[in-house]
Parts: sequence; structure tokens; C-alpha cells
Amino acid sequence: MSLEERVQVLPKFKPEMATFNMGSMNYGLHFIAESYERKKKEFRFEWEKPYLESSKDSVFKNTYEDLEYILEVMEENSVKPECEVYDLGMIYNTSYLVDRKMLRKPLQIQFVLGVLGGAKAEVGVLHFLKNTCDSEFGMENYTWSTVGAGYPQEFYLGALSIIMGGNIRVGMEDNLRVAENRHAKSNAELVEKAVKIIEALDREVAKPDDARQILALKGRENTNF
Repeated sequence: MSLEERVQVLPKFKPEMATFNMGSMNYGLHFIAESYERKKKEFRFEWEKPYLESSKDSVFKNTYEDLEYILEVMEENSVKPECEVYDLGMIYNTSYLVDRKMLRKPLQIQFVLGVLGGAKAEVGVLHFLKNTCDSEFGMENYTWSTVGAGYPQEFYLGALSIIMGGNIRVGMEDNLRVAENRHAKSNAELVEKAVKIIEALDREVAKPDDARQILALKGRENTNF
């Protein structure tokens, strides 16, 4: 897709918040096909293996020119950027745009860990990236959440994020399993598990209006859907 095609949802739907990937990277999925081959597992659909293998020679492109264009479209449509951080350099890209006054505080930072081409889904990595953000932006100037790609990272790092004062993202885009040997029936089932983890850690689950206030969003009534 062209950049214009990628961002066309913003003027069409005018969402409260949208993904803003903070840099280019190799986004590898080919290792999944390699894993299936080693384990002699069969894919369910014919398109799966060639789709995964094609990522070996592709780049997830988000140049500085791209980032500036996306921010302009977001600004025109009052959409808050969710800054997706896959590795350390993307924090510094975020800081660069803040210094240029193209990104405004308070920021929403989302650490996306465990994608081949980015940082590993490890405890020490999350601590390091969080501490770097504290140093770059100041703890009071951003909210944050964590994605651990795949199972069980989604819930392990999500729980750590909650303990550290952040938030958890779950969903079938990132992980299909609700348990080691069971696929989730829906996104809702993953959310229900996340809620149980939050409550077990004696944290409070935000309702939609609470979340909007925490994230400083414009409100459902100001969207176009």
C-alpha cells in the first residue's frame, strides 16, 4: 500500500487515536514458516506459507518524510498518535519529533516487543526502554502500554507493565492463544483474561470514559463512525 492508502482511514473515520509507527524496520515473519518446517506441521491455508516467507525480503517503511506526512494528517483530523516503539532508536525518533514540536505531550507510548527485527520480549528490555522514555520525556509527560507479541509474552509482559504503572494491550492481532493449548475464541476472551490479571494485581480496570480521560482523547462523539 502507498502511504496515502495507509492513512486514508484517518480523514474517513476521524478516530480518537491511531497507530503511529516510529521508524522503519525489518518486520520478519518468515521464522514461523521455518518453525513449521522443522516441526513438520502443515498450514491450513495455501496462502499462509508464501505470505510468511515474503517477509524475509520486505521492509516496514516509515521514513522521516512519512512520519511528518502522517502527523500532518493526524493533526488535520484531531487524531492522537499512539507512538509504536519497537526498539531503542524509535524512542529517539519520537524525541526528535517532540523537539520539532510536531509531536505534543502528553504522549502515548506503546512498546511492541517480540517482533523479529525489533527488540526482544524480555523483562530487562522493557525496563530499559521504559527508563529511557522517563529520561527523554519525563514520567509525567506520557502514558504507556506494552505488547508482547505471541503467547505467553502478551500476558507476561502485560502483567509486568501493570506492575510498573503502565497498561496492557491484548488482541488477536498480536496473539491468538488464551492458553498454551487453546486458541482464543475472540478478542473479548483475551480482554477478559487481561482483566483477571489486572484485578489479581489489585489494580483498577479503566472504563471507556476513564481511558479517554487518561489518554486525553477527543471523545467518541467527535469521530466519524
